[in-house]
Amino acid sequence: METTIKIDGKDVRFKSTAAVPLLYRRKFNRDLLRDIRAVAEAMSGRDANSTDFPLQALATFENLAYIMAKHAEPDTVPDSPEEWLDGFSIMPVYAVFPVILDLWSGNMEGLEESKKKAELLIESLQQLSFSSAPSDSESPSGTLNS
Repeated sequence: METTIKIDGKDVRFKSTAAVPLLYRRKFNRDLLRDIRAVAEAMSGRDANSTDFPLQALATFENLAYIMAKHAEPDTVPDSPEEWLDGFSIMPVYAVFPVILDLWSGNMEGLEESKKKAELLIESLQQLSFSSAPSDSESPSGTLNS
């Protein structure tokens, strides 16, 4: 899934696929799912005017945004989050994080749908193999001669 939003007057593309957790883990040596949950928890109960946003949650948000932007435009987004963030005067957490969360959630829904389809396929293949297996009455009988 992809989307484009304006940040600091610039169009910024974000992309979320099954590769994002791997890219995130390789770059930051952290678990994407835990980090998304931590940022969401830090944001809950706060409004856009809140000034007490935890520093760790802010750094995690910046890393998440960077990975999804880099994934969308690998040739134009710099190789470090610091360089990428340096291109903005402000990074509005409360405006951007919901977009990232929606992208990831949409990706997860797609993965869940694929998982269900795969489970149905496996189930039908198993039924096929059981129905084509010879029954006891069809199996060869007799003794082995040595």
